[in-house]
Amino acid sequence: MNDSLTNLLALAITMVVAAMTAAVGVILFWYLPGSTTELLGVLLAIGATILGLRVGRSIASNALSSYDVAEVGVEGPIVREDGGSPLPSAPSSAPADEIVEQIERADEDGAVDALLLHLNTPGGEVVPSEDVRAAAEEFDGPTIAYTSDLCASGGMWIASGCDELWAREGSMVGSVGVRFSQTRFDEFAEEHGISYEGIVSGEFKDASGAPFKPLEDAEREYLQGLSDAWYEQFVDRVADATGLDAETVRDTEAKVYLGTDAAELGFVDELGDRDAVELTLAEELDRPEVSVERFEPQRSFPQRLQGGTAAIAYAFGAGLASVVSGDRPEMR
Repeated sequence: MNDSLTNLLALAITMVVAAMTAAVGVILFWYLPGSTTELLGVLLAIGATILGLRVGRSIASNALSSYDVAEVGVEGPIVREDGGSPLPSAPSSAPADEIVEQIERADEDGAVDALLLHLNTPGGEVVPSEDVRAAAEEFDGPTIAYTSDLCASGGMWIASGCDELWAREGSMVGSVGVRFSQTRFDEFAEEHGISYEGIVSGEFKDASGAPFKPLEDAEREYLQGLSDAWYEQFVDRVADATGLDAETVRDTEAKVYLGTDAAELGFVDELGDRDAVELTLAEELDRPEVSVERFEPQRSFPQRLQGGTAAIAYAFGAGLASVVSGDRPEMR
């Protein structure tokens, strides 16, 4: 069915449902006797018509959609949001809130029967990764995570919420570990006569936010405890998803593996390209083939304009830095 015919049918279905709803609204709220005034009846009839338009559009969309699988991308470092800093950030990050919104929108779409999560990420923040994992786990239907290049750290955390993880033979998979690092300037400050004085309440309030003072042994132990707690959660997630015992996951010591080795270890369920993934989804949905629709963030025009401006600013800053440092652009 071509796009023009599909659009005409969708419009026809929408208008029919809207007309039926409007007629019911007029009968219920205008002609039938009641205690409401005539004006209120008219307003209610208009409201019913608007509701009918929305319902009709939803019915038409579900009935005439040409896709049955939603693809959502997790591409770049996983962060809470993109552009939250006053400074321009890299335009290639993966904002968790937007990704969760796309998964939830796909789950609510009556035409979508399965979810394909494309992972190409080095990892990222712990809680945003968990948010995406939970959204994938709650999706009502088959979920396949697929990586063509890199599924590391937070990517593995997210994949643990899917039914399967697919990779290519040369993909990089793994890095089940947690990095809780800080940049320290205390020796620099001491060398240049810079002093730091923090007025805080609570012994460990300054442990993770004062790079100009030495890190005390008790503070280091405290931060290590937080890192270890996140690590245990990560190990449990991966162990539950893969069927491996927790000790086997720990023994990887956060190493990354090529796809073939990751499959042999048990981190990856299947090796194959995108076509093989779609064939598997078709088999799981019991149909000859599937049609995949890429779901993108729903952004207003000002948000898109802001994102474009940030990307330009970031590119300008990166280019200026490369000139100053003598670096040259590379093809990658």
